Amino acid sequence: VPNRIAMTAMGNHLANPDGSVSDADVAFYAARAAGGVGLVITECACVDFAAGKGNLRQLAVDDDRYIPGLKRLADAVHAHGAALCVQLYHPGRQGIAAVNGVETMAAPSVTECQCVHQPTHAMTTEEIREMVHRFAMGAYRLKQAGVDAVEFHGAHGYLIGQFLSPYTNRRSDAYGGSFENRMRFLDEIILEARRLCGDYPMLVRFSVDEHMDYAGKPGEGLSLSHGIEIARHLEKLGVDALDVSSGIYETMNTAWEPVGFDEGWKIDGPAAVKEAVSIPVIGASVIREPAYAEQILSDGKVDLVGSARAFLADPQWGKKALEGRDCEIRKCISCLYCMETLMAADMSPVPMGCAINFEAGREAVWQEAQLPKDGNGRCVAVIGAGPAGMEAARVLALRGFRPVVFEKTAHVGGQVLLGSKPPKKEKTSWLVEYQLGQLEKLGVEIRLNTPATVEALRELQPCAVFVAQGSHSVKPRSIPGLDGADVYVPADVLMGRVNLRDQDVCVVGSGMTGIETAELLGSQGNRVTVFEMADEIGPGVFFQNLMDVMRRVDAHHTKLYPKHKLLKVDGGDVTVETTDTHVQKTFHFDSVVISLGVAPNCELVEELEANFDHVVQIGDANKGGRIADAIAAGYLAAAEL
Repeated sequence: VPNRIAMTAMGNHLANPDGSVSDADVAFYAARAAGGVGLVITECACVDFAAGKGNLRQLAVDDDRYIPGLKRLADAVHAHGAALCVQLYHPGRQGIAAVNGVETMAAPSVTECQCVHQPTHAMTTEEIREMVHRFAMGAYRLKQAGVDAVEFHGAHGYLIGQFLSPYTNRRSDAYGGSFENRMRFLDEIILEARRLCGDYPMLVRFSVDEHMDYAGKPGEGLSLSHGIEIARHLEKLGVDALDVSSGIYETMNTAWEPVGFDEGWKIDGPAAVKEAVSIPVIGASVIREPAYAEQILSDGKVDLVGSARAFLADPQWGKKALEGRDCEIRKCISCLYCMETLMAADMSPVPMGCAINFEAGREAVWQEAQLPKDGNGRCVAVIGAGPAGMEAARVLALRGFRPVVFEKTAHVGGQVLLGSKPPKKEKTSWLVEYQLGQLEKLGVEIRLNTPATVEALRELQPCAVFVAQGSHSVKPRSIPGLDGADVYVPADVLMGRVNLRDQDVCVVGSGMTGIETAELLGSQGNRVTVFEMADEIGPGVFFQNLMDVMRRVDAHHTKLYPKHKLLKVDGGDVTVETTDTHVQKTFHFDSVVISLGVAPNCELVEELEANFDHVVQIGDANKGGRIADAIAAGYLAAAEL
């Protein structure tokens, strides 16, 4: 490979419904190869598409008819000087029976995954032999297609990993019990693939540590010492390289980490494997910054730097690093929008994507380099320097327009800047830094501390006005007492407009903003109570992010009251009612924080529409949403003007 950068496997829900390579797949992986990834590893491809899928749109290799598409994909990646590796897998107990049209999922033993809760059956010896052949034939087809290497997916609790781990493998025959027996399934796959393929590069991805303490089961599953033993065994077996990860579905926050996990937090796992073997080691560990990647290479902790989300967020990561343009990288903020949309993709009209890179997964349709450059210096006024406004200004500038951004406050970033203030959320500010840096590079004029007025806009004679004024927290007028002196909204706390210390504080509402505000208050020495009207804390919050933040919220001994509706605030007295039993209770607090949603900032809209021909509302100014919604709205408004 041309460099030490490896894009590790990650689902993208782009394959054709029959499992064949789609135009979207080709564009997606080619963009990463063109952007400087040396080794492109695809999403996991099914060796049993009928009964071994993770979702309905996933690559498959279990028939010769897939070879032409795989060859087209390999050719597209090779055209940019990169190498292509395809990962093979079966989900086992972590698959969904209904998606696969089966009553039970094949597994080493009858052990239900405590994340997906699907029925399983213990594979017979004949089923195991058939599965070994499926993996080997998949590798053989990849070689025929001109794919440079195969990776057998034994990480993250999928079928191969289930055989490796004593947590999921309870067999008493030749495929269970001792270390040698638990390795047998993977051994046979590798040996049969070698028999069919000959001298063909073979990688194995495996979880060096399943981190079962995160599931409340310390001491179970694979630990680091087991992982090192697996690595040594695979080297002796003739595996050409090792791709080291961690975790299973029950501990998935250690596999694809939310924002609370720092860059490099688990690099000791790949480093320990690197020290134990002489074959190349790929290591992933929330790697985001080229300087850190260079450091772990120079320290000898890995041979290739692995990441998936870093290149989802910025396909040009490698090229920018090579050219010393680190500050221009759109760094992944670990928000897990990609995983949330991937997991829901079979049942949702929202495609799998990246919150901060609208083009991710849409490269066959949208690529900024291919946008028409027909702005011809025409002015576009952009009101608001939040994520939607800045994305619109960036794309407008790329197209040759002259955007002028009005921002009434002293800073850019809007709600994204607000979201970067809670503990462990510093990565979110990377988006603000990227957008501001791009606008400065493109020469976009930003007028801070400057509210937009019709008169100021008229002076510009804009061909369009984009309204991206953002949103504000609401205090429902239907609830008495919210105008009290000690009643605040999250922005007051997050932006430091109020300084609460050593107080009894009530937070009403446990959406992501509310629960993160509660975390910040707890970290500042306050005694925090959270009331939530829904049946559970964190309604609508993606479960991985909720697990992440709740570990820290719980550490502050925060009191949590789901099924409690706020009735009124009277000074420091807060009256709530249980939603199930309708019992009213009154608590006393020093301060109250109301986190009950946001409303669009609509000032000026009617006046603008009366004075300008082309007015477009985007982001929260149109409808309150998330970062992904704001970025998409800004991109599309600018691209389609």
